[in-house]
Amino acid sequence: MMKRTVSGMTGAGSLAHNRRDFIAENVNPDRVHLNICYRDENLKDVYKELFDEAVERYNVGKRNDRKITNYYDKIQHGKQEKLFHEVIFQIGNSKDMAAGTPEGELAVKILDEYMQEFQKRNPTLRVFCCYLHQDEATPHLHIDFVPYVTGWKGKGMDTRVSLKQALKSLGFQGGAKHDTELNQWINHEKEILSEIMERHEIEWEQKGTHEEHLDVYNFKKKERAKEVKELEQKIESLTADVEAAESDIKVLKQEKVDIEKARDQVSESKEQTKKELEHMEKQQNQLKLIMNNIDKELKNSGQIKLVLPEAGTLELASTYRNKKIKPLFTKMKNYIAGLAAKVIEITREAEKWRDKYYQLKKDYDDLEKDVDEVADLCDQLSDDVNKLEIISDKYNRALRIFGRDTIESAIWKDIQREKALEEQKRKEQMPRKIIDRLQWGRERSQEYNMQQKKNKTKRRGMEL
Repeated sequence: MMKRTVSGMTGAGSLAHNRRDFIAENVNPDRVHLNICYRDENLKDVYKELFDEAVERYNVGKRNDRKITNYYDKIQHGKQEKLFHEVIFQIGNSKDMAAGTPEGELAVKILDEYMQEFQKRNPTLRVFCCYLHQDEATPHLHIDFVPYVTGWKGKGMDTRVSLKQALKSLGFQGGAKHDTELNQWINHEKEILSEIMERHEIEWEQKGTHEEHLDVYNFKKKERAKEVKELEQKIESLTADVEAAESDIKVLKQEKVDIEKARDQVSESKEQTKKELEHMEKQQNQLKLIMNNIDKELKNSGQIKLVLPEAGTLELASTYRNKKIKPLFTKMKNYIAGLAAKVIEITREAEKWRDKYYQLKKDYDDLEKDVDEVADLCDQLSDDVNKLEIISDKYNRALRIFGRDTIESAIWKDIQREKALEEQKRKEQMPRKIIDRLQWGRERSQEYNMQQKKNKTKRRGMEL
């Protein structure tokens, strides 16, 4: 049975490096496609998933200046906890488990099997990014996770970021100075990895390790590594913001397409309404002709010359009245009553058509206003999309010309410069007397909370 060492250590947490957003010198570009991505999620989205409900519970009944508006920003700018942690696991080294060799392929198989049960085994370590790299000297795993604890009874939120408490909930209580919860947990994971190795006929070769006294050069080198790690986390935050901006561009483009479809539908409705109005106008003209004919008939009926029949020789007056005059007047009465009923019926029908015409005309005018408003909104969205595309294009061009590291370093330095200027301005504005400083501090805190509330309201409006 062959023997191999097992390495388990904390990593720098460079997500851009893990994703291969840039190719480092120790990476073989021809083997990048062999890397395995188990999970790659946006860190801000993971924070919302884990902590948004806890934030809402915590803010109930709190003063505005004590409420948490954004837990991600709170952890990012705080000093007690890190946004996330990274561990790296590897079997053997470049001499005995090199990438591309049969031994290296076996290492990949064992690491893959180890990763399958990792999240189930460590439920309080929320994995959001995990890659198995096969494009460097030796296959190895990068596992990035957010440690959190639920049901917390102490101060603060009941669900919160905490590496110590997350590992304690998994059964690692910590001990002496170098026997921390994290070291205990890493050693336990190495044992699990070794059990999988045994199933593949590889024995864990354990070697005692200790950290030698660092000379001045190596000490400075280690301190610089810490600074680089912090900068990489800041860069990751900036990268997340850029990804969010690109996502906004996609949303705006989709909204533009939806609005153009709505505009086309309104245009079709407008054409249909126009045809109906034209049809109504034709019917109205026909009604006018009918009404004119009725008026003529009424006028003619009023000009009828009544020619009474001649009375017969020796004809009695009663006979003349009953047999000739009465039938004639009855006929005239019935004719006039029929005309009057017809006039009333046609007048009512004309009023119905007139009301329908005016309603359709009003709907048509309203549709025209909606079309104009939609067109204006579409133009505005089009301008916004074009502006965002120009900004995105300039950013991508700058990345190609200067490289991601240079650009993000410049952005980070500019952010630090702005913070320094703001801090200097704040100190210059701060009153000298203690009492005045306290009042001044309360006013600044209220202004900050009001601004945060406005920003949150604005973001919600954009999401709607």
